[in-house]
Amino acid sequence: MSSTKLIKNSLKALLLFLSYSYCSLADSPKHIAITQFVEHVAADAVRQGLIEELAKRGYRQGENLMVNFENAQGNAATAGQIARKFSGLKPDVIVAITTPSAQTMVKTVGKESIPIVFSAVTDPIAAGLVSSLKDHKGKVTGIMDAPPIKEQFGFIKTLLPSAKTIGVLYNPGDSGSVSSLEVIRKEAKAQGFTLVESTSFKSSDIQSAVLQLVGKVDAIYVPLDNMIVSAMKTVASLSLRHNLPLFSADSGSVEAGALACVGYSYLQTGHKTGEIVVEILKGKDPSEIAIASPGKTDVFINQHTLEKLKIVLPDVIRTKAHYF
Repeated sequence: MSSTKLIKNSLKALLLFLSYSYCSLADSPKHIAITQFVEHVAADAVRQGLIEELAKRGYRQGENLMVNFENAQGNAATAGQIARKFSGLKPDVIVAITTPSAQTMVKTVGKESIPIVFSAVTDPIAAGLVSSLKDHKGKVTGIMDAPPIKEQFGFIKTLLPSAKTIGVLYNPGDSGSVSSLEVIRKEAKAQGFTLVESTSFKSSDIQSAVLQLVGKVDAIYVPLDNMIVSAMKTVASLSLRHNLPLFSADSGSVEAGALACVGYSYLQTGHKTGEIVVEILKGKDPSEIAIASPGKTDVFINQHTLEKLKIVLPDVIRTKAHYF
């Protein structure tokens, strides 16, 4: 073979290799890592909505999308281990569901390396995740779910017009609860309610914290509190046993047994989160994506609890509510 022909063949082989390498790189699967702090209906719904939205937009597990998922099961040390693992994996995007997971991930990974999309975070500024909802720097963005507390307490007044005293059940160690308390106290006072606060620092204290409210309040309200929400079936069962209407800040708790909520669909929250993840996978810088909310609020009612408490819904609520 002549030297000229050899050179031509070598160039063809090189071009073929480069072409193949480029196509392989372009077609390589995207990689996302998902973590949530604890298992409960709302957080699980966020994850489900996220995966559904990614599939809807062409990113499917087992085809062109690789997904790592880890649950800290309410353990802060485990959340730290997960954050370190994800930092080493270097996925295209990390999705952190709920405030504790997001805080741990940002603390471990930082704000300038791997894109982090948080979801179901009550107050991302107070949590130290971003400095602004619109003009934030770094690679952190996401969906906040600050509850419409004014509307929620107005809803309690509409449903229970004779109620005067509301018990608030929360964990003082949950930043989502703590950041909501000032607004809760303000709105309760503005709408003529007296608050009785009952705290639980760990899961084993929840039952006694609920029982401390029995005989003292006309209804119970649970803010966005990961520990309390993860035990919602227990809280709902105890409240129902003592004929106490239980209102929640999240729709997932209604599905788990609470009476009612004015709030967001957490499945929709997951879909909104998925929209942001797709933007980043397609090359958009997280700093260019403003912090968003899940969208419109709705009324959610647990039909079984409603019937057990023998509460009659006003027509304006009955016809528009979503039922579990």
